[in-house]
Amino acid sequence: MFAELNSILNTSPDSFKPGEFILVSDKHTDASFLIHHFLSFYLRAGCKVCFLGLVQSFSHYSAISQRLGVSLTQAREKGQLVFLEGLKESLGVLLQASKGTRTMDFLRDPSSGLRGLYDFVRDNVRGAVGGAEEWGPPVLLVDDLSVVLSLGVSVGAALDFSHYCRATVCSELQGSMVMLVRCEAEEEEESDDEGSERLLRGLIHQCSLTLQVQGLPTGYCRDIHGQVRWITLFVCVCVREWKKREKEIACYM
Repeated sequence: MFAELNSILNTSPDSFKPGEFILVSDKHTDASFLIHHFLSFYLRAGCKVCFLGLVQSFSHYSAISQRLGVSLTQAREKGQLVFLEGLKESLGVLLQASKGTRTMDFLRDPSSGLRGLYDFVRDNVRGAVGGAEEWGPPVLLVDDLSVVLSLGVSVGAALDFSHYCRATVCSELQGSMVMLVRCEAEEEEESDDEGSERLLRGLIHQCSLTLQVQGLPTGYCRDIHGQVRWITLFVCVCVREWKKREKEIACYM
């Protein structure tokens, strides 16, 4: 499936579009397999990767990447991969063992926003440019941004974080970004101004490509579990209007 997806998106580890912001979303299914795909994709491409793993441990991502033919341990040891293990960092903050770091400040005070997390990203992606090692363009991967909402961070603060990351990674450094956002079923009962649905809508306006993972409308199938719908957004400068291109692909999981 990944080879087919790369072919349709006209991309490969040897040739991919710089400055792209890819948004991955799911509803009533699990889109995390795309995060694992893009992680191995950009490591194979020789990019310097900054990964914000906010929902799983490093060993989880490492085990899956090993099956995809990529060693995260080796990538981290040689400086190609910077991995923020959100679960471990959060535990340190809650136990007051990480008083010196500002990365997870939002756990102490959600109203402070995600400035500390952005500073962590900025320092690491800028450090990838002009460093001792010759890596490709920097890449930021986030799994998943919607989890900060359940920790008290506002939707506006999460959108600000994404905006500044995009300005630094995609515009300034001509790197790439991939973010995962989950839309839980319970969110449908909330108002339009609350929850991950509002975050998703805001991120769609920021991204250049959105991949929406959905279950099959006919229900579960033994061989095909779902489908991926992607929308490429671009601005036509002459007439200043948004255009979009939509396609769908069966998702073999």
